[in-house]
Amino acid sequence: MKEARAELVRIDERGQAHPIGPVASQRMRARAGAFRMLPSPDHLVFMRFTGEDGRRDADDGAVARLAGEITRPGAMCEIMGLLAQTGWKGELCVMQGTDSRSIFFDQGNVVGVRTSDTDERLGTIMYRFGAISEAQFAQLMGELKDGKRVGRTAVELGFVTQEQVFSFLRRQVEEVVHATLVQSDGTFFFLDGFEDSRLVSRQVVSANALLMDAVTRLDEIRFFREKIPSGEHVPVRNAERHTEIPEEYKETYEAVDGIRSIQELGRATGRGEFETTRDVFALMRTSHLLLSPPPLSGGLRAIVAIANEALLRIHEFVDAEGKGSDLRAGLASFASGAGVYDILFRGAGPEESGVLDAERVAENVTLLAGESPEAALRQMLHEYVGFGLFCAGAALGPENEADLQRTVGPAVSRLQPPG
Repeated sequence: MKEARAELVRIDERGQAHPIGPVASQRMRARAGAFRMLPSPDHLVFMRFTGEDGRRDADDGAVARLAGEITRPGAMCEIMGLLAQTGWKGELCVMQGTDSRSIFFDQGNVVGVRTSDTDERLGTIMYRFGAISEAQFAQLMGELKDGKRVGRTAVELGFVTQEQVFSFLRRQVEEVVHATLVQSDGTFFFLDGFEDSRLVSRQVVSANALLMDAVTRLDEIRFFREKIPSGEHVPVRNAERHTEIPEEYKETYEAVDGIRSIQELGRATGRGEFETTRDVFALMRTSHLLLSPPPLSGGLRAIVAIANEALLRIHEFVDAEGKGSDLRAGLASFASGAGVYDILFRGAGPEESGVLDAERVAENVTLLAGESPEAALRQMLHEYVGFGLFCAGAALGPENEADLQRTVGPAVSRLQPPG
């Protein structure tokens, strides 16, 4: 919500544009020059650089064949499907805030990608899928200077082979395409043509196949998240379950040690987070595995800090709609009706912003749960924050409620008590 105002530009009655927010000002300064204002609907402004002559020349940048807004996860699936069918050669640029991704198409295939997201860079992907260790990853990043490429440097250091680098470049294509299709906000542009020199390595991957795989992953991950909130959660073997493990899940099951998270298991087995999540979900359904919340450093105070992160965002969203008093009244009624919160919150707030005094809450919870205060605190704060989200839903419209859910979702999942 704050970011939206940071991007505002005002056009006055004389046709002069004035940046209101700092992001808008920064973007306009980066585009100093002469632009042609093209015909567009009344609620849109479409300009492209031409230089002082007002004519589009070869040096003025690629032609935009498609452009639009992204308003929901999966919206880019339709654009991906269109590009897969047309066979156009060009670059699909997808942007959100300061992040950007590019997918290069040619004859219905994806031939390369570029990304600003560090989680999708080649070195990170090799680490995420277990090809290199954490120490090797750190050394590799330290070696990158003077334009050295990740893959070539990793081969020179003896960490991977050229064949492995090539296979991970394809894996990078899959990860960037998937991240693009789940993006829920931002803008996209399909630019006509591109120079092959922009490709690190020319891949040839069917755009339709990538789309079908990504759609499957989209559907499955939504299904998985009901039981497995994040890749940071820790699978634990169920000591009471002694039946045979299905062969397809044995590798993942044997790697489970009750310490490593799903992300870490994905690195250890080389299967990656998504495939490991799929295996863990299946083994939870057969009761071979249970799920523990992500471990926290900082103890009880860290749990309160996570709850405060979510509560602060909830109050900010609802206050922006002018309905903060209803939210606070609802939370106060919930806390007094449950009984235990009177003790838990004694001398700890909440403040007007919704946050709690972590020190006092950590002291108070020991009065309620002697031997397992961490599990009890997770349970109580998870329910309290959950009720806050419920109250917020009544005050916000569907779009703002969805934005809030995405904003606080990670914090709520980290609060979830042991399974």
